[in-house]
Amino acid sequence: MSTATAKTTQERPELQTFREETRAWLEQNCPPEMRKPVTSEDDVCWGGRKWKFSSDAQKVWLERMAAKGWTVPTWPKEYGGGGLSGDEAKILAQEMRALNCRAPVQSFGIWMLGPALLKFGTHEQKLEFLPPIARGEIRWCQGYSEPNAGSDLASLQTKAEDKGDHFIVNGQKIWTSYADKADWIFCLVRTDPQAKKHTGISFVLFDMATPGVTTKPILLISGKSPFCETFFDNVRVEKKNLVGTLNAGWDVAKYLLTHEREMIGGIGDRGAAKPLGVFALEHVGADAAGRVADPVLRAQIAQFEVDEAAFRLTMERAMDMARAGQGNPAFSSVLKYYGAETNKRRHELMMQAGGSDSLDWESPRSREGALARAWLRTKGNSIEGGTSEVQLNVIAKRILNLPGA
Repeated sequence: MSTATAKTTQERPELQTFREETRAWLEQNCPPEMRKPVTSEDDVCWGGRKWKFSSDAQKVWLERMAAKGWTVPTWPKEYGGGGLSGDEAKILAQEMRALNCRAPVQSFGIWMLGPALLKFGTHEQKLEFLPPIARGEIRWCQGYSEPNAGSDLASLQTKAEDKGDHFIVNGQKIWTSYADKADWIFCLVRTDPQAKKHTGISFVLFDMATPGVTTKPILLISGKSPFCETFFDNVRVEKKNLVGTLNAGWDVAKYLLTHEREMIGGIGDRGAAKPLGVFALEHVGADAAGRVADPVLRAQIAQFEVDEAAFRLTMERAMDMARAGQGNPAFSSVLKYYGAETNKRRHELMMQAGGSDSLDWESPRSREGALARAWLRTKGNSIEGGTSEVQLNVIAKRILNLPGA
């Protein structure tokens, strides 16, 4: 009996009915190709006006889930969501996991900007931006870090001059993930250069096709990179795209960062990827009992999968507490730190299981070094979204209340 099935005996009748209906809908509507483990970047759908679907199944799965509002199940139906309760959304996630359904779309709009707009945006902004995000029609990037404003983000210098009905933005951002593929950017700009650094900052949105916006990819050690430098040269930004209050963008930025850290923390959960034990069996082989032949690797994988399961339950508990109004906003730092470290461990073990073959960098049989490149990419997990050291400081100060923190 699956975990999801077992839960039905403990649920309220209306939730049992919802689970049964959800399971039946997923079984009927999720294409078989979308139930296979993700093996490469091409398997992941990011959406947006530049996106080219890798298969008809990928396109159909996104369209069907978006029509149900289940790409963003808890968002209001008015804004393209499913209008589900927290309990219903949890059941949907469990049933998708039970069937190995992939996420229909990956999106900074869903993970980060959407929650910020729901809290700080005007009704008009929500109507304009949220439904396209839910349908996977618009892809966003994040304009936060600058060459001299990384962990000390509030030192940012990109400026927006008030021109009446619009701003003129000049400056530079760095580490803007997928900026070369994004349609729009949510961006922090300094609108009052005389104010203290945490004030005088505003949160604005603008199209990456606006004249004056240019991007330049940054090559990483993996040979590939989602990161870019982004430059703004007299970019016009309409006042209607100011989110929240003028000069109070730091409040929006902090709220969004908690969701970014939860998003990065989510990489610690395997999701639809192949289980580590299965991966090891394919590369190391099995002993007479059908187990991974290498006993040391087998023990390491067993410990990892216990830790991975514990982390998944911790994420569920954090979401339950947040829905009940009992969550600590700083707990996102726990998820970000542990999720990043878990993902690094996962790829270390995959490299170990692959042996010398895992070092293959360019041959077609290795899909152009996918394993090695992914392993090298994970090294950035403990830097992006706030370094692990910063997260540990936040945990010490705001959760553990350690003296001197």
